Amino acid sequence: MDLIAPLDPGWAAALADSSDTLERIGADLIARRTAGEQVLPAPEHVLRAFRQPFEDVRVLVLGQDPYPTPGHPIGMCFACDRHVRPLPRSLANIYRELHDDLGIPPATHGDLTAWTGQGVLLLNRVLTVRAGASGSHRGIGWEEVTEAAVRALVSRGTPLVGLLWGSDARRMAPLLREGGAGVVESPHPSPLSASRGFFGSRPFSRVNALLEAAGAEPVDWRIPD
Repeated sequence: MDLIAPLDPGWAAALADSSDTLERIGADLIARRTAGEQVLPAPEHVLRAFRQPFEDVRVLVLGQDPYPTPGHPIGMCFACDRHVRPLPRSLANIYRELHDDLGIPPATHGDLTAWTGQGVLLLNRVLTVRAGASGSHRGIGWEEVTEAAVRALVSRGTPLVGLLWGSDARRMAPLLREGGAGVVESPHPSPLSASRGFFGSRPFSRVNALLEAAGAEPVDWRIPD
């Protein structure tokens, strides 16, 4: 499994120092698949987030790890293919909060590509998972890679807001704040934690307010059908 290419050139440069870690992770994933483990997402989607233009990122949505349900994860945190029904419950909760926050009707599908076109990077802290086992690939090296990605974004010195959902993501808050980025954080939108502070957190309007305060354009959070 080649985890190095193809990446956006900006990301390839930003993650150059992580190449050994990526090679080690790639070898680990090959061994897991050879042993019969179902690794999600599909190999072509593992590094999908890093194909998005590095210089265009102005909002970092940081999640935990991919959906553990086969057919759901597509390499963008919280997103899924258009055909997936019912929607993952975390995504349904995100849509509910989006409606409560900005009055935007819930989309009928889970493809969040429209957000990436607005400069929103949808990145998990851990980029793979064993089918049926959330958190199963913690500690295999992804945290080092995604921390390097966050550091690279902060070091650009351009407007950036981190939207951090869940304890794994919120560990990046100090790094973002030290680099001058805005931070909006809350519990994870999963059914287990959404009622503990995700609902009512108004993350989308808060992100836009921080962007505008930094002199950047707000995000259009609508998701076309």
